[in-house]
Amino acid sequence: MGFPKISFRVCETRHCPLFRYGDVLQISGIAIGMENNGENTFLSTTMVHSPPGRGNCKILNGDLTKVIIEYERADQIPDCMISCSGCTGSIRLEHIRDTPAEPVCTAEAIRLAELAPTLSTFSFFRNIDQGSFSKVLTSFRMKQLKKNEIILRKGEPGGKFYVVLSGQVDILNDAGIPITHLTTGEVFGEMSLICDENIGATVQAASDCQLLYTGQQHFKSLLQNFPALHTYFTRLLARRLTDSNKVRSDDYASGMIGKLEEIPPEALFQTLNANQKTGILTINHLSKGTARCSFRQGALIKASYAGSRGEAAFYEILREKQGRFKFSPGLPPEDFDIPEIGYFMRLLMEGLQRIDERTPPRGTG
Repeated sequence: MGFPKISFRVCETRHCPLFRYGDVLQISGIAIGMENNGENTFLSTTMVHSPPGRGNCKILNGDLTKVIIEYERADQIPDCMISCSGCTGSIRLEHIRDTPAEPVCTAEAIRLAELAPTLSTFSFFRNIDQGSFSKVLTSFRMKQLKKNEIILRKGEPGGKFYVVLSGQVDILNDAGIPITHLTTGEVFGEMSLICDENIGATVQAASDCQLLYTGQQHFKSLLQNFPALHTYFTRLLARRLTDSNKVRSDDYASGMIGKLEEIPPEALFQTLNANQKTGILTINHLSKGTARCSFRQGALIKASYAGSRGEAAFYEILREKQGRFKFSPGLPPEDFDIPEIGYFMRLLMEGLQRIDERTPPRGTG
């Protein structure tokens, strides 16, 4: 029985020496049924047509021959997944009824295919059955972000669902204090899509990071097609509520008050930096009035004192020996993503050096 050409597309690769994601292979051949002592036996000859420059694989040829033996007609072959038995690597293929004129094979698609084995271990993707996983993955895109970039801002419309591929992102409360840290494999952005509401919390890159994301339409399609995701998101919401309540309680207890006579300015600043504090430091009763400094995760982003701002104000504050300070957790929203004044240790060393230069040597008037 003659077969017309049957098409398969490579949807996943694991170190295959010949084929790449998106390659389309076509099979043509003949399968003949014979009866021998009451048992059916099939003889077949097949030819696998590979993309130009890819070569041929005897192992894959044998695996695909089994498809021709199993089905009597090409139109009886279902949309299915086939795994190559592998040599130094392996591939997975999907049967396609219509061959595209030119397969899409972007660098991003190739990268996602290479990451497929790792992504399949993420808690979110474990709710996608294996037969649908590769197709689902094609609807995701990749995005690179720099440290301190705002990814989502509270109150703005949603529209995307994110998975952390590498790095760390922070969920901030209204005061700009991180209440949750999300790392590789964790997700965010889902609540605004599920509830059709604006974004409920600001999300910021805590380091250089790489994300996967998909749009609202595809996200809702996933919820409809994979019921296990409903349980996944319900448990995720319960866990996050518990975590955020604990952080909120810790925030209320994290205020600091004291005197510069007990802890000098340089030690106070170092403490806030080392503990990655977010909030506003107010120092009263200084020789020239009141000073204010703003910190975001330990980085100095604002400083004002005696008519000076930025570095100049910071250096002046370091000279003070007496005063009362209070640290209040939290920042106004407009300060969430402003740049820091400078690398903290450089500022501190420069300030201390200036103090030394202006200190008279011992024994002089």
